[in-house]
Amino acid sequence: MIQAAGPRAPRLFVFGLGYTALALAERLFAEGWTIAGTCRAPARAAALCERGIAAQLFDRGRPLADAAAALAGASHVLSSVPPDEAGDAVLDHHAGDLARCRGLDWVGYLSTTGVYGDRGGGWVDEDDARRPTGARGRRRVAAEDGWLALHRDHGLPVHLFRVAGIYGPGRSALDALRAGTARRIDKPGQVFSRIHVDDIVTVLCASMARPEPGAVYNVADDQPAPPQDVIAYAAELLGLAPPPLMPFADAELTPMARSFYADSKRVRNDRIKQGLGVTLAYPDYRAGLRALLAAGH
Repeated sequence: MIQAAGPRAPRLFVFGLGYTALALAERLFAEGWTIAGTCRAPARAAALCERGIAAQLFDRGRPLADAAAALAGASHVLSSVPPDEAGDAVLDHHAGDLARCRGLDWVGYLSTTGVYGDRGGGWVDEDDARRPTGARGRRRVAAEDGWLALHRDHGLPVHLFRVAGIYGPGRSALDALRAGTARRIDKPGQVFSRIHVDDIVTVLCASMARPEPGAVYNVADDQPAPPQDVIAYAAELLGLAPPPLMPFADAELTPMARSFYADSKRVRNDRIKQGLGVTLAYPDYRAGLRALLAAGH
């Protein structure tokens, strides 16, 4: 169990109680933590409150009404809110409030491996230069710099987590196949890294237990792989014929999906193992998909 550095009970405040952040919140809640945070929809806020997670509304057009009160008593803060075209809404509205917080043991920002850009299938680690391919990646770089500025200028214990493609319960190749939306798009040489949501939570908990303000961590599993291979293996697990290969040039993709395919790289994860002592529960997509299927997901 992770404890706050002082005598107070640990309290996590999350900007953006989405898929990954909620998985973290639920693990810590089960360990006796107090959890609070934000979401965008009133119905979701009400549902979270019913589960014992104090949620309030926040987005670009709706900053926290009383950020000082919301953050009061927090020992840990996490932001999973992605930047929009105007920038990082959390920093734009509440950087000053965060800078005035005292006694924080840990602050985390969930970024993306997209900041590295395209490496032609080559390996990247945390010391490699950030060379984002498109506007979304450039916004992430600016957000990272903004969070690190809180560490540099105000002493906040900020940690950056560059997360690979996320999968887990309700969000995997198994679900895409069952829904009939899975496609095997063939772009020669294309390779991605990915990570099970439970392993992201493990990394975040390990960092909370061993803070190193200013640190940057890649969060990815051990086996980058072409996306069509992941779909084929999931189909094998389900006893289905895999979707036919579709040439990338013929695929009708959304602008976001096309930008995803613009980058090809393999992400090194040595730092989470050596620096945080993490052992991945799902070191490759095969282990992760098998576990999801066995658990009924």
